[in-house]
Amino acid sequence: MHSTLLVACLLYHAQRCLGSDNGMNMTMDGSVELATGQMLPYLHFTLGDTLWFLGWVPQSRGAMFGACIGLFLLALLERWLAACKAIIEVHWNKSASQMLADKQKDSVILKHNTADRIFRRLAPPFVAAYDLPRGVAYAALALLNYLFMLTIMTFQLAFIFSLVVGLGVGEALFGRYALSAHLH
Repeated sequence: MHSTLLVACLLYHAQRCLGSDNGMNMTMDGSVELATGQMLPYLHFTLGDTLWFLGWVPQSRGAMFGACIGLFLLALLERWLAACKAIIEVHWNKSASQMLADKQKDSVILKHNTADRIFRRLAPPFVAAYDLPRGVAYAALALLNYLFMLTIMTFQLAFIFSLVVGLGVGEALFGRYALSAHLH
């Protein structure tokens, strides 16, 4: 009798402790209430979506228009940075290849195994003046792309269209520079 009562009490308390919701409603059927707005889990044009930071919530049409212009300009900036990076990489690669050729002329080439010679021939030397800015440019482009991804995740169509149009216009304006840089 005592063991049955003990088991019943334990099961009752275990159910309360291990309940399915623990006092929290975790369904994603509706919108998620935020401090200043709500996050709708579908594509929409409504106001009130948080853009990157809690305080960046366009609440009026003018604020939404300003946010869309800003996103459009950021998309243009991303395409311009990509074109600049491509152009300068061609210059850096030519300069590094010239440095490698000069170094090989001046030094006596020791006989190494074939794989080592191929690697030395194909891999340009590390030049801090070229490789560190290359890393910074790559990090800046990655940061912009992650910010764009977070913007897309708001499901706000005005933001999405601003980014897509900005990237398209940016590619039309600056894409030929990046393409021509890789052809030389």
